[in-house]
Formats: sequence, structure tokens, C-alpha cells
Amino acid sequence: MRGDVPARTAGDDDTLARALPRFAAAPVLAVAGAVGGFQVLLSGRYGFHRDELYFLVAGRHPAWGYTDQPPLTPLLGRASTALFGDSPTGLRAVAALLCAATVVLVALLARELGGGRPAQRLAACAAACSAVVLGVGHMLSTVTFDLAAWLAVSLLTLRLLRTGDRRWWLAVGAATGIALLNKDLVLLLAAALLPAIRWGGPRRVLRGWWAPAGALLAAAVALPDLWWQAVHGWPQLTVAGGISDEDGTANCLAFVPMQLLYLSPVLIPVWVAGFRRLRHDTALVWAKPFAVAYPAVCLLVVLSGGKPYYAMPPLLVLTAAGCEPTVRRLRSGRPVRFAVWLALGALVNVVITLPVLPARQLPLVSWIYPEQAEQVGWPELAAAGGAGWSAIPPELRSRAVVFTSNYGEAGALDRYGARYGLPTPYSGHMSFADWGPPPDSADGPVLLLHPAPYPEVERAFTGCHVVARVDNGHGLANGEQHTPVVLCTGTAAPWSVLWPRLRHYY
Repeated sequence: MRGDVPARTAGDDDTLARALPRFAAAPVLAVAGAVGGFQVLLSGRYGFHRDELYFLVAGRHPAWGYTDQPPLTPLLGRASTALFGDSPTGLRAVAALLCAATVVLVALLARELGGGRPAQRLAACAAACSAVVLGVGHMLSTVTFDLAAWLAVSLLTLRLLRTGDRRWWLAVGAATGIALLNKDLVLLLAAALLPAIRWGGPRRVLRGWWAPAGALLAAAVALPDLWWQAVHGWPQLTVAGGISDEDGTANCLAFVPMQLLYLSPVLIPVWVAGFRRLRHDTALVWAKPFAVAYPAVCLLVVLSGGKPYYAMPPLLVLTAAGCEPTVRRLRSGRPVRFAVWLALGALVNVVITLPVLPARQLPLVSWIYPEQAEQVGWPELAAAGGAGWSAIPPELRSRAVVFTSNYGEAGALDRYGARYGLPTPYSGHMSFADWGPPPDSADGPVLLLHPAPYPEVERAFTGCHVVARVDNGHGLANGEQHTPVVLCTGTAAPWSVLWPRLRHYY
């Protein structure tokens, strides 16, 4: 059966919309609310993540773009703390809401693909049990919004393909543009889906001016960030290149196992069933491009050296597609056994991705999910910085500078440093470089947090010696444990000369 189906009218769209299975609103919203509430309950258990500390500072420097990201996540962080309080729980309230929205979107995807109420309930539960949804819903990150945005774009695209009503391109374009204001990765989905539609159908949705209008709308919504990036020399491309060069090989080797772990091994039969259904079910021939999209996105991620989680949203679409055949199979099989396995998978994912373990026990899971350990020890880092600051003679402190090697350290000192009398920190990392440099009149001592070999730092300062070391108090070997706090007598050149050399992207 060819995918080139006739375009439908708006009236046909209404008929098809009425033909969709009834939305299982009560159980789906109950699952979403429970997951969101659980996230809020645990949100203050450890502390801020290094990226969140960076977003807090970036939110106070509103711009149409940043060195390593578009503007949306820092602005969401600023709005969340303004509404819900300046704390980890307040910052993460928006992440919990997005986590709940993601659960609802997966259920709606199952419905769009013909899944009845039992399939929608299973889709909501599957999303709520998956490691990727739980992990990104716990803390605010660019991935938190990106996951929900990809799923929203996928849902709108499925509605477009199912109805043949090309006016849906405008909604797809608007959603894509909003996604681009958060992260550029949604372009991978477009790069996979558009050729799949062109070659496999339904091709009629690409005819006329609606598809180009949708693309123009996406570009118009994303234009402020695109303009900022162009004016600043496309630094996001430099950052992406650094990620690929630094971690590309490791990302490729870990890609397949991490796909399975990020979702859940328990859900492998579900998404495999979804993949087969989209490929072979003649009733869903219009949705076949999504069977092509997942392997295509995987290939693009691997070739670009990207991180394995980049390909997770289309895998959730396959999971949603697989819920209907899974429900049918369970009716004649062992539903209780599957429910037990799903609950066990959820429990494992909760332990891996959420702050339920004592901090000292995090090495048990941080080798799988290192983001857990990166939420521990930031106040202690600021205390070590305060100890180093106290070693500077009081008469020299007015001309002294605190400089850190990465944005997490700078964000931590910005957040917690005032209690130790620390001034505003500087860093050459990512957008912190845009908020510097110190004035050339700051020609006194330099207090440096220097956790790893960084040749430009070592050449930039003189008379350096270690005055303290970071100890998070839990014996936890995360990225900042035992970081040396180094006191230098001064700089090798004025800050304005050093600053271009001190800027780094990874």
C-alpha cells in the first residue's frame, strides 16, 4: 500500500478526530499528577546541580542566546524561582510540571495512534516508569523542556499525517520554533521525518505552501536566538564540536546500552512492538515515517558524536505505539506478571535517577547516572573558597579576583560565596566568559579553583600555591571532590589581554 494518500478536508479531520478513542483523562492525569508530586517531594533532597547553578546566573543576564544554548531554559529557571521560591524545590517546580506534561503527551501519542483507554493508561505508566522521564523531571535542564517539546512536535505531526489537513503544518512549525528556543536538537527530528514522509508518504501533506509556511513560522519564532548566534559567531557549533571531539567515541560505544537503560529494559518488548506496528500495520500506514525516524535519528546522533539521550524522544513515540498491541497480548497473557516487572523497573529507575539514596551511597548508581553526584557538595566548595579567601591579606582584597575553571564552580560561589565574604566570581567557561572580564585595575591576588589540567590557567597566573581543597563531606568522588583552591600572587598580563585565552567551551 502506497503512502501517497489523498488530502482530506477540514470536515474529514473533524470526523477522524471524533473517531479517535476516548481520552483516558482521569487515569492519565492521575499518573501524571503522582509523578509530578513525587518529583516535588524529592526536589530538595540533595541540592542544586551544576547546570542549575549556571542557569540561575544566566537567568539574571537575560539575552536572546547564550554561548552554549538558546534562552528558554535560563528564563524558565528565573520564572520558576520567582513564582515558587529561590530554592532547589522552587527552581525544579517547572521541571516537575514538564515531567507531568511528558507523561500526558506519551498517553496522547498512544491515543493518536489508535490506542484505547487501556493503552493510554499503559503509555502513561510506561513514561512515568522510564529513567529518562524521571531523570530529566527531577532537575531543570535543557533536556527537561526538550523532551516534552519533541513529543509535542511528534504529536502534532502525527495529527497532520493522520488527517492529511496541511494546515497542521503551522502548529508543527510553531512548536518547532519554540523547541528551537530551548535546544537545536529538534532539527534532528525534522531531518529524519521530512525525507521519510517524502519517500514513504503520505506525500500529499508536503504539497502546496502550508509546509513552507510552517518552516518559515519555525524560523520566525527561533529568529532572535539565530540572530544572536550569528552575531556572536555561532558559538553553539563550537560547543557541539567540543562535545563530539571530547566524548564522541565514548558516546558511540555507549549508545545502544544507554538507549535500553534510559528507557527501561522492561519496556523493550513494548517499543519493539511499536516499531513493528508502525512498519507493518496497514491501518497506520500514514504513521510509518515515525518507524523510519527513530533509526534515522540514531544514525545522525552516532555520526555526529552526540549523546545517547538525544535519540530518546522518538523511542518514546515507538513505546506509545506499542502499548495497544501490548494490551491486547496481556489480555490473553500474564498482566499481573507484567505489572510486577514494570513496577520493579520503575523502582530501579527511581533509585538510579532520583535522590533517594544517602549521598555516601551514590557511587552505587553514579557510574550509570553521574548527574546524581553532581548535586552534592556545592556549599562545601564555597566553604573551601572562603578558606582560600581568608588567606588573602585584608588590605589586598579590594584588588583581588576569584576565578573558577568551570561554570558549576562559578555558579556555586555566586550562590553560596557571600556567606564567606567572597566577591562575585569570574570564569572563562561558556557564557561566564561573556559576563567578564574583571577590570584591569583588579591587579591583586587571584583565588583560583582549578580541578583539572588547564594550561591557559597555569600560564595566566604567577606565584600559585594550594591553600585548601574541596571536601563534600560524604566521601563522594564527583567532579569537584578534592578540587584544589589555589592562591596566586597576580596575573601574568592585564585581564583584558588574558581573557580571550581564558575562554573555553568544554
